[in-house]
Amino acid sequence: MPQTNPLRDLFLLRQDVVFLNHGSFGACPRPVFAAYQAWQLELERQPIEFLDRRFASLMQEARSTLGAFVGATADDLVYVPNATTGVNIVARSLPLEPGDEVLTTDHEYGAMDRTWRFVCGKRGARYIRQPVPLPVNAVEEVVEAIWAGVTPRTRVLFVSHITSPTAIILPVAELVRRARESGIITVIDGAHAPGQIPLNLEELGVDFYTGNCHKWMMTPKGSAFLYARRDVQPLLEPLVISWGWEPEQPGPSPFIDQQEYQGTKDIAAYLAVPAAIRFMHEHDWPRVQQACHELVRYGRQAITALTGLPPLTPDSPTWFAQMAAFPLPPGDGRALKKRLYDEFAIEVPIISWNDRRLVRICIQGYNTQDDVDRLVEALTVLLESEGGHAVRRG
Repeated sequence: MPQTNPLRDLFLLRQDVVFLNHGSFGACPRPVFAAYQAWQLELERQPIEFLDRRFASLMQEARSTLGAFVGATADDLVYVPNATTGVNIVARSLPLEPGDEVLTTDHEYGAMDRTWRFVCGKRGARYIRQPVPLPVNAVEEVVEAIWAGVTPRTRVLFVSHITSPTAIILPVAELVRRARESGIITVIDGAHAPGQIPLNLEELGVDFYTGNCHKWMMTPKGSAFLYARRDVQPLLEPLVISWGWEPEQPGPSPFIDQQEYQGTKDIAAYLAVPAAIRFMHEHDWPRVQQACHELVRYGRQAITALTGLPPLTPDSPTWFAQMAAFPLPPGDGRALKKRLYDEFAIEVPIISWNDRRLVRICIQGYNTQDDVDRLVEALTVLLESEGGHAVRRG
């Protein structure tokens, strides 16, 4: 008999699809989506009052609630549509000069690689993708592999908190500590971190951190944040020059003024963030997160047994939380992803990375063991049909 999950009905996801791809765009619970729509209705009923007289106080409240969740002061945060926007604000603002280097890893999200290549190309700087070999075995090995790319020309260290293609939690605390000691600016892409692992941005000591709320915090699409440590905020320029550049009534800081207000903008997704945080509190989310982690571990064991290929990391919450990637035999990733969806109604990413083919499973509170079992059963059939790959049947 299929397993039941009381959280499943609280989400708007189609019942006929096994959804193992929460990491790409997230999924919003019904009560959070209702709060989002309520804010949109309130905007339309009195747009002038909403976007003129109430805007600053509404955004302050939403930033305060988010700040408490991620360990930051409200006035050191601004809402942005997604983490990509946050990284663009930082990358386009930093005073890079010809010959300067931006150090990163070969595990970064493709859109971010493109952003930094674009900016470095304009400035004559170099974007250095330092290899981090897999499998990883120890935190110290990863730190040293990345730090080996530091040179006297390194000006910026840019890394993901949780990598997108390989789904590995990187040791950002130690990297940030070393970078600060060396006078290197730190920019962390936390697209997958908020809501999946605990955050305390002030304690982390990072210069710039951007994270999505619409992924693991389960807010409506188009809600993310950019955090900037107080003493580096003057480095930032807005992507769009608007009223906040020379405010008639200055707000809490130039950072907030310049980045937050751009005239007509639907801020409902930002204002719904407190509802998402409340949803997590009401449903004992630490317990849900632990259950999700255990289900990822179950999937890890089953997929590894199926393929015979070693995992990318040790079996520890140091390396993964609710999302993990596992090697598959060589083959056409696009075709496999399409067949999984078309033939088995399974939505899961198949990723091509450094000549490897990976399946990345993302487990959220609505998933069950049946979802993982259906994926393993489908992979068993499809991998055998691709070309006689040997798979192990339990």
